[in-house]
Amino acid sequence: MKYSEYSVVIIGSGAAGLYSALKISQQIALPDGIILITKSKLGESNSMYAQGGIVGVIHQNKDDSVELHVKDTINAGAGLCDIDAVKDISEASDVVINDLISSDINFDEDDNGNLNFTLEAAHSVRRILHSGGDATGKNITTGLMKKVLEDETITIQENSIAVELLIDMDNNCKGVILYNELTGEHEIVYTSALVLATGGVGQVYKYTTNPECTTGDGIALAYNAGAIIQDMEFIQFHPTALALSSESKNRFLISEAVRGEGAKLINHDGKEFMASYHDKRELAPRDVVARAIFSEMKKDHASNVFLNASIIGCKKLLDRFPTISKKCRENGIDISQKPIPVAPAAHYTMGGIKSTIEGRTSIKGLYAIGEVASTGLHGANRLASNSLLECVVMAYELADYLSFANLSIPKKIDEAIRLTIEKYSSALSDDEYDIEQLKNNLKNIMWDNVGIVRTQESLKKAKEEVLKLKKEFKRDSKCLNTQEYEYRNMLTIAMLIIDSALARKESRGAHTRMDYKQSNEHALHTEVVKSTERKLVNVE
Repeated sequence: MKYSEYSVVIIGSGAAGLYSALKISQQIALPDGIILITKSKLGESNSMYAQGGIVGVIHQNKDDSVELHVKDTINAGAGLCDIDAVKDISEASDVVINDLISSDINFDEDDNGNLNFTLEAAHSVRRILHSGGDATGKNITTGLMKKVLEDETITIQENSIAVELLIDMDNNCKGVILYNELTGEHEIVYTSALVLATGGVGQVYKYTTNPECTTGDGIALAYNAGAIIQDMEFIQFHPTALALSSESKNRFLISEAVRGEGAKLINHDGKEFMASYHDKRELAPRDVVARAIFSEMKKDHASNVFLNASIIGCKKLLDRFPTISKKCRENGIDISQKPIPVAPAAHYTMGGIKSTIEGRTSIKGLYAIGEVASTGLHGANRLASNSLLECVVMAYELADYLSFANLSIPKKIDEAIRLTIEKYSSALSDDEYDIEQLKNNLKNIMWDNVGIVRTQESLKKAKEEVLKLKKEFKRDSKCLNTQEYEYRNMLTIAMLIIDSALARKESRGAHTRMDYKQSNEHALHTEVVKSTERKLVNVE
């Protein structure tokens, strides 16, 4: 197989991957450079579609403080936040946000030229920065892409999916095997620092706000390599995704910021209903709002409720939310006049590869940043707009950590790595698969049985059906193409979510068990490691 060597390999090109490449390049003189690998096009990621904004606990905002942000984050996290991670990320936001601004990423300002902060659910003060109204993720991602493309020390490789990590006999990560979709060949990249920034897992569900690339590849890679995977049962379902019909599966996000500006949820009779579920109404934590909408849909035997944004006022509404206004207008909805049909959709993965805020995992040389990581910032339920903040802070901290690391390329290839490489020189079986149909089958199983509400019965049913899908798919390692690798990863992710949900016999945050409606006295994390049983561990 073709092979190459780089000091740092980054898999994924959302905000976390792009910013880490940029900061590492700026801070470290690397003898063998950086390669940024993406399985689709540069920048295609959840980050690109993030609308609401990014948390900014910065000195320009006199109404806010680290203490307030930490309190709000912990309250939303339902007992599972790591307080040190929350504090460290909150404290770092001032430096990182200002670094983004100095990198020509502009945030919206008021008429006096001051940063314009907005409010989102479960935040006690206005601390959300936005860009282009409701195009924050897009503007951050495209701004970072421009800088990365200008940096001659960063090599970019598109249309290549990472299919297996190279782990030596001492449990060190020494590189990765790729499948290059353009050549149809497998390739090896050796490195001493491999960074996973591959995002979330939304595509394992029938309805999701995530783009098609979010098939859980990084988590599946790390799990198969023996890394600790944490809290996979906590999938955040965004309460308000555009629900034009039950057939529209990849659902356009209607930002929480719309509710932050005053929009109200109404049922099919035109009545507001959130007061019956939480005293903060539309600004309750996301898990509360998602369950409330789910309950109203069930009562009315309907596939959606509505979000009435017309009460915000036409000029403010169209100025603040141009992207949402345009998308709805394209589908015959004038949001200044008509309510928006909305329903929950899989949106964010609170769990993932267990890591520190600088991205260190349980495998030496393997780092995880952004949504693919589980740092303890989000606990059982992510506070709105903490996600983009976590992406850029982790990237910033990783660059600082690697500036003190030995980044020389590994020269010795041991027996474990040799055997891994050998698998990809073997011939494939003649089996043919309709991958699109298999993916749809899996998505339906997960949505119907491992969704917003769960039971022992539904989870066991899902496990049985997913195990059957796994048995029928004969590609244990080498696959034919990118789509087969994605499906293989989706099966792994589905089992991680199901097993973790079965282990958690309580309701907490985004994980709701109808047969265990109360939260346990002690907050515990779930941890899963390949070849060992799932387990619950104490929160330190």
